[in-house]
Amino acid sequence: MTTTLEKQNFRKRHDRLPKPSWLKVRFPSGERFHWIENQARKLTLSTVCEEARCPNIGECWNSGTATFMVMGDTCTRGCRFCSVKTEKNPNPLDKEEPLKLAETIRQMKLGYVVLTTVDRDDLEDQGAGHIARCIRSTRRANPNLLIEILMPDFRGELNLVRQIIDSQAAVLAHNLETVRRLTPRVRDPRATYDQSLEVLKYLHESSSKNRYTKSS
Repeated sequence: MTTTLEKQNFRKRHDRLPKPSWLKVRFPSGERFHWIENQARKLTLSTVCEEARCPNIGECWNSGTATFMVMGDTCTRGCRFCSVKTEKNPNPLDKEEPLKLAETIRQMKLGYVVLTTVDRDDLEDQGAGHIARCIRSTRRANPNLLIEILMPDFRGELNLVRQIIDSQAAVLAHNLETVRRLTPRVRDPRATYDQSLEVLKYLHESSSKNRYTKSS
């Protein structure tokens, strides 16, 4: 015999609201998606969409939005929250990447693009010069494009941060990633909360008023 409590529990289970439609994503497909995928493969460009295994990749690529990751697909740091591959000495930088990136973005006809990077602690300038060249090359090929650059902390070396500022991206970003208390647990030991704050402070104080500084 069914008890009153069992009936109540049955009702509760069946009174639950359905899951929102946005929780389910379709398998990536579509003409625009495959075009971007093929371009990235052909020109050996990396996208954070793929490297971070973003579930929204199909939606974004089909709407003509992509976040490109410069300096390759392998990072010298090993943050616990990140899916990007990590090695002490990744492959050498692709000197043709600035031109490849600029041309791909031109063909995509974007109005806004986000560039992010891996960390390259193995390089003398930690890749600052290469990042700046990527931004300048992309700006020359796409004069009306707004570029957001999500940059590393460059181990707090502000002269390297200055190179990125001088490349004239519209938005200068550097992520804190988490709160101070959790930073030692989830970020690579070479990244500190105070070091990131110093980078953000320098970005804000050193860039012109018509450019934005952001973090997340």
